[in-house]
Amino acid sequence: ASGGARPLLFAVTVLTSMAPGELPGYGEDLPGLAADLAAGGQAWGLDGVVCSGHEVETIKRRCPSLLCLTPGIRPASGSTDDQRRVMTPAQAVRAGSDFLVVGRPITKAPVPADAARAILDEMEKA
Repeated sequence: ASGGARPLLFAVTVLTSMAPGELPGYGEDLPGLAADLAAGGQAWGLDGVVCSGHEVETIKRRCPSLLCLTPGIRPASGSTDDQRRVMTPAQAVRAGSDFLVVGRPITKAPVPADAARAILDEMEKA
């Protein structure tokens, strides 16, 4: 698309469905691994990374120009499904996430629009 804004390019660090100790060779230090991967992405010219909210602060300290897109967002009252490293919308905003990915808490809600509004309210109050 000529003349339009260029798309942002993001890379995935560590999946939010992975728990500490599940990635051979990295033990419990998933924030350190995510920050290392983010630094590599920054060196390659990426705009941002997909990362757990638990890694955002570490990544932003090391790579302040990178954007952080955070999946695994669950309301405080919701289930975690297959996600292991989750945060509430307010926690993710306070951690510094630039974008949040919220799927099942909205799509599986009895009234999806109400669920989306509640998440937006929580983000705005953070």
